[in-house]
Parts: sequence; structure tokens; C-alpha cells
Amino acid sequence: MMGDPMLYGLVSSLSRPGGNVTGFTFMHKELSAKRLEVLRTAFPDISAVAVLLNPASLSSAPNFQATAEAVRSIGQVTLATVVAGSIEDLLALRCTVFAGVSGVVVLGDGMFWNHRRDIVTLVNAARLPAIYPEREYVEDGGLMAYGANAPDNFRRAADNVDRLLKGANPGDLPIQQPVRFDFVVNLKTARLLGLTIPQLVLARADEVIE
Repeated sequence: MMGDPMLYGLVSSLSRPGGNVTGFTFMHKELSAKRLEVLRTAFPDISAVAVLLNPASLSSAPNFQATAEAVRSIGQVTLATVVAGSIEDLLALRCTVFAGVSGVVVLGDGMFWNHRRDIVTLVNAARLPAIYPEREYVEDGGLMAYGANAPDNFRRAADNVDRLLKGANPGDLPIQQPVRFDFVVNLKTARLLGLTIPQLVLARADEVIE
């Protein structure tokens, strides 16, 4: 399970991985632009967005580029970066790093996911609207998330395991893309931060946490 296994040279293509590897992708690059669009739809007055990224991850550059392209298409929005390349960097951040921005986008990253509670606490302390890559952030107090449903990917992996145990070659099994996506909103967090989410946005959510 990862963002793009081709970036890491693990497979030659998603449709025919080759070698001895198969698996699932979270499509973080493809969804990065969508997350910014969702955040701006909910909060149209946002004019400056901070993007939390991990420069140690190969996927950060394409994910950030997708977000930057969304900014250019939307217009009237500027982009800033908040960098955390290690757990130590992440835990050393203070909410003041978000000074001058009016919204936050957190890029998909394994290290961030493992420390999502720290990130949610950091962003909420800045009292800014934010969107995250997985629903677990919102379950832990984040405002909004849009992304692939990770548990569904893991459940679907059982079919791959079955096929491998029956003798299939891993390199012949395509890297599968997610089929279930979550848009989750935490209204409790919105109230705590003094934010109002339009009913039109709430109506599009797959789940609203009260």
C-alpha cells in the first residue's frame, strides 16, 4: 500500500508490475488537486494555503505539483510550504508556522499518517480550515478529509493473497487503484474552531461526524 510504486522503482508499470511485487495505490497525486478544490468550495474566502509536506518522500514533489496546478487553475490563491522531513521536524513545529495563511492542505505521507494526532493538534491550534488525505485524520479531530478508503484497500488485498497462494505471479497482478473514496467532515471540530461549513458541502459528504 503506497502512493505511487513507480516513483520508487518497485514496478515498471501499474498494469504490469513485473518482478516480484504487486499491491495497491492510494492515488495521492491524483487526489491532491481535488482536496484543494474541496477546501476552497467549503471556504471560498481562502486566499493563501499552506501545504504540509515531507521532502524526504519521493511522492511529495508530484503531490505538491498537483496541488500547485490546482492553485493556478483556481486563481487568486497563493501557496506556501510547511516542511517536515522527519518525526523530529514534525514534532518541533508550532502553530505559528501557519501565520499569514487562511487554509491548510496536508499531503499524503506515511510518516504524517503515523503522527496524524500531532498534526491535527498543530493545525487546530492555528484555528484554520484544513483538509487531510485520509478519514482517520478526521476521526482524530481533523476538520475534513478526502481520499481513498484505506481499510477497503486492505480488505481487497485478501483477493490478491488468495491468488498468490494459488500460484499466481505477483508481477502479473496489476497494481490496483482504490474504488472507494471518503469525504468526511467533522462538525464538532468546525464548531470548536468557529468555522461554518456550507450545507451544500455537507450534503456531498459521505459521513458527517457530529
